[in-house]
Amino acid sequence: MKKNQKLPSEELLKTTFIADLHIHSKYSRACSKFMEIPFLAETGKLKGLQVIGTGDFTHPMWLKELKENLEYDTKSGLYFFNKLPDGPKFILTSEISLIFSKNNKSNRRVHLIIIAPDFETVEEINLYLSKLGNLLIDGRPTFGIDCEKLTLDLIKISEKILIIPAHAWTPWYSVFGAFSGFDSLEEAFGEATPYIYAIETGLSSDPEMNWRISKLDNITLISCSDAHSPSKLGREATAFFLSFNL
Repeated sequence: MKKNQKLPSEELLKTTFIADLHIHSKYSRACSKFMEIPFLAETGKLKGLQVIGTGDFTHPMWLKELKENLEYDTKSGLYFFNKLPDGPKFILTSEISLIFSKNNKSNRRVHLIIIAPDFETVEEINLYLSKLGNLLIDGRPTFGIDCEKLTLDLIKISEKILIIPAHAWTPWYSVFGAFSGFDSLEEAFGEATPYIYAIETGLSSDPEMNWRISKLDNITLISCSDAHSPSKLGREATAFFLSFNL
């Protein structure tokens, strides 16, 4: 726990929910064929997860399956598996890979998690991304656009879209990666930095490590599994505290 950080009250703990916001589907490379909504819902319920990211909403075939399997919950604003209504809720997420040049350095490689509020917004995101590359190749598509422009373009679609740098400290493919990243969020995102509210610590770091960096004091830290198979679901997760029940 961070120095001087207070524990949530007992009342607040009653409305805690555990979320794993970064996973993949069977349409991503090196992923299990069981990364499907029924398995994810059942495994998530067994592991005590209340919210799970769908992963890979950019892939047309996976998006079709999401629409077939998920129903909107008006109370929480999230989705649930239509055959397991008492199971975990789902939130629409995807990870994308960016490879680009910036500030006189080539081969920048950054992965971003995108969170969307609804299927309508997802459709707009996918239409935008389809002009940058082929969405059918992989559940985690790759584009040659820098993260500043991409973030500013997505915010124009909807300010409810969240962009979170994925596994921020992984040496490759991360915003702070030693071999392909940046030294600060400002260097990476420029004018789009105010729209970056959180980073994913990833398996390469923990909250205590991130708390040592004062520039991250106003950034929310999340941790997720990046699961490629159901058994990995929830191996890292984030506790959220609300004043109401989901």
